[in-house]
Amino acid sequence: MAAVDTAVHPAPASVQPKLETRYAALDAFRGVIMILLCSRGFGFRGGQFGHVEWEGAVLWDLIQPAFMFMVGMAMPFALAIRTSRGATPSDNFRHVAVRAFKLLVLSQILMSVSSGRLHFQLINVLAQMAFTYFLCYLILQLPFRAQTITAGLILGFHWALFALFPGADGAFSRTDNIGAAIDKAVLGYNYGGHYATINFLSSTVTTLFGAWVALLLMREKSQAKVMKTLAVSAAGAFAIGLALAPFNPLVKRLWTASFTFYSTGYVLAMLLAFYWLIEVRGYRKLAWPLMVVGMNSIFIYSVSIVLYGWLDRAVGVFTRKFEFLGAAAPNAQAVAVLLVMWYLCYWLYRRKIFVKL
Repeated sequence: MAAVDTAVHPAPASVQPKLETRYAALDAFRGVIMILLCSRGFGFRGGQFGHVEWEGAVLWDLIQPAFMFMVGMAMPFALAIRTSRGATPSDNFRHVAVRAFKLLVLSQILMSVSSGRLHFQLINVLAQMAFTYFLCYLILQLPFRAQTITAGLILGFHWALFALFPGADGAFSRTDNIGAAIDKAVLGYNYGGHYATINFLSSTVTTLFGAWVALLLMREKSQAKVMKTLAVSAAGAFAIGLALAPFNPLVKRLWTASFTFYSTGYVLAMLLAFYWLIEVRGYRKLAWPLMVVGMNSIFIYSVSIVLYGWLDRAVGVFTRKFEFLGAAAPNAQAVAVLLVMWYLCYWLYRRKIFVKL
């Protein structure tokens, strides 16, 4: 509870965390997430580089949860810095509300441009992030115990919606679950891939988990205690996710409660590895190429959505799409396009230009 209070109402200067300290591990971890998100699977198809059809999870299913988690991690740091510089609670609320609105608008622009037509949707990563970011901020204003209760109620409500209003093939069927019914009634259509807008409810908890980890880093000075907490939390999240799975199927496309915990376990384990390598062992130079991307995540994501096809064609003019490599050609071409996007981030990094909303 003390950690949460610090993020909202800063402590006296004598005990105030070093808010200006930037964790290289977080930027590097965010960089890996963005590289995976923008890589188009590095030219691979299926396996770990494609979403599972319904139940279960592979690497590709864990990218968006990691992204949502990192959104949550950034919030306490940013809000505490704003507060220390004189921002009032109403200033912070307006900042969060406006930023959420900008994310929603940017989502519509990117998806419309990429599809070549005006296309209103609420399932794109940025649109979902707009909802989770705003809701997570509201939850963070509560005492910590109330936050945990709220998180449980959100997951319980999400679960109950599906359980109380099952489709013809069951509560968590692909085509006629309550999420699909709501989208059909509100939007007039259903998303491809059987995704549902109400995913933002349960993914808000993923974002909240990220905020809690940030609060841990802001208060805990012992690296050993941080690592122990991350490890225990990862194991606990795995266990809860697997325990819920028989009753609440592990489905990323619906962001079920079991998936929320299971994916968080993976994210915490990956974050622990980055924290150990970079913050504890000090391998910051090796992390630098990832930080270049992590510090301009909105930029590289926008480029990948709108310009990936053009970049693929432009790079292909010079690489001939590596046809001489045979079966490995798609992989080499995908890496070449990714390197161009990395260089664009590097160009901005050298000039200290960081695209933010």
